[in-house]
Amino acid sequence: MRVLDDKIVYALNTSIPTESFKSKVDPAVACQDLFNQIQKGHSERENIIKNCIMSTAETVKKLKAVKESSPDDIDVVKNLKSEQRKLRLLQTELSVEEVINEKTSKIFNEQCRAYYKPGNL
Repeated sequence: MRVLDDKIVYALNTSIPTESFKSKVDPAVACQDLFNQIQKGHSERENIIKNCIMSTAETVKKLKAVKESSPDDIDVVKNLKSEQRKLRLLQTELSVEEVINEKTSKIFNEQCRAYYKPGNL
C-alpha cells in the first residue's frame, strides 16, 4: 500500500512535465491528481492500521479477563503476550506512517509548489 510513497520522486518526475512538454500536459492538474492519490493512500492506510489496533486492543482486553479467571492457564498467557506484542507493533506502525506521510508531503511540496498548493500541506 506504500508504493506511491516509496516511489514519490519517480511519480513526480513522470507527472510534472519538462519545459518542452509543458504545453502538452498541465502540471497543476497533474500535481493535483497526484496529491489526491497520495492523500487517499495515506487515509486508507491510517484507517486500516487504526482498525487493526482497535481489534487487537479488544482481543487483549478479552484475554486479560480470561487470564484473571484462570491465571495458571499457560495458553491464555501466551496468547495474551502475543496479542500485546502485536498491539505495540501496530502502534509503532502508526508512528512510522506519520514519518512516511511527512516525508512524502515534503517531497511533493518541493516539486509541486509552483503548480499546486493544497490547503492542508
